Amino acid sequence: MQQSKDEDGSLQGSRAVSQTPRFKSEDLFQQQREVEIDHQGRIYRLRLTQMNKLILTA
Repeated sequence: MQQSKDEDGSLQGSRAVSQTPRFKSEDLFQQQREVEIDHQGRIYRLRLTQMNKLILTA
């Protein structure tokens, strides 16, 4: 299979590649350390730790 580099430098094969949406964490957090995500009526918290890791909790 022939491979080429995508716009972001990642490799992609010659077959169709799904277009998964990508969000920058800076856009999600907007200067905050925590955001809430409502998924089918359940609230999840996505937190940014002091070591810049992400934690998702229900």
